[in-house]
Amino acid sequence: MKFMKETYIDLDIIGKQKYIKLIKDKFERKLAKQLDLTRVSAPLLVTKESGLQDDLSGVERKVAFDVLKDGKELEIVQSLAKWKRFALDKYGFATHKGLYTDMTAIRRDDKMDETHSIYVDQWDWEKVITRKDRSLDYLKSTVRKIVSAIKDTSELLKTKGFEGVEICEDVYFITSQELLDMYPGTTDKEREYEITKKYKTVFIMQIGGELSDGKPHDTRAPDYDDWSLDGDLLFYHEVLDMALEISSMGIRVDSEALLKQIEKSGHQDRLKLDYHKAILKDELPLSIGGGIGQSRLCMLLLGRAHIGEVQASYWDKDTIEYCKKQKIELL
Repeated sequence: MKFMKETYIDLDIIGKQKYIKLIKDKFERKLAKQLDLTRVSAPLLVTKESGLQDDLSGVERKVAFDVLKDGKELEIVQSLAKWKRFALDKYGFATHKGLYTDMTAIRRDDKMDETHSIYVDQWDWEKVITRKDRSLDYLKSTVRKIVSAIKDTSELLKTKGFEGVEICEDVYFITSQELLDMYPGTTDKEREYEITKKYKTVFIMQIGGELSDGKPHDTRAPDYDDWSLDGDLLFYHEVLDMALEISSMGIRVDSEALLKQIEKSGHQDRLKLDYHKAILKDELPLSIGGGIGQSRLCMLLLGRAHIGEVQASYWDKDTIEYCKKQKIELL
């Protein structure tokens, strides 16, 4: 990544904190209104056997420990993709209504760089849909509502004295296969960069399944998003001259999609878990949901060069020295 210093706006640390609070408060309210969501509390811990843990790409090590009283093994969540669907049913949300929550997690195997941290903070959201809503058109409509909330938040910053980042509200939609066809012979990240620099706000659809080159655009767990109805929302981030992913989201698997994707991934053992059994029996509502990075959004809207400028996390010695050299102030 290139640090484009000429586009970097100096902000003192107290000023940053005030803007971070403003962004989070404003966006949270706009998101809830756009998608008709109610805020709920969410767990930090899940039991191993519940099946509620998000396995992400399937190779990450969970942070786990046993409880002193009964010896039960607990895991710190990696995301709430599965828990949210259970919560929709438990709380009795009506069709086209849903929930959102502040999710914090520890992903010990995440790399640490300008946009990644082992500490994850995001808005997790989920809403009930109908079978008719299981379509790319419905997915696109939802994406546009999220982008509208981001745009409104950026406009609010201007009224509070921060003039820095323009958000393009016109979303460019493209499937991962179409993107590969457009930029053959490139890596997924190279393709993301080219298309996002060109169109500024991009939603890449259908991530998880194998493409014509024999590889998926990116890895996805087989048991939460339907790989034909999901995607990533990216914005061009000028300060780092890169495509910055703000959200991964999708229409969740039904019983048919779950069986198909579990077979492709070779994880048939998961079908014994409670979460998977409930989907196969149609006991959980059909839903759409995703995660929206809180620190990533603040980083984008404030034009920051490092995610450590907008969240307090652990950083290795090399990162601290690099940021000090570049006069980037970590929280």
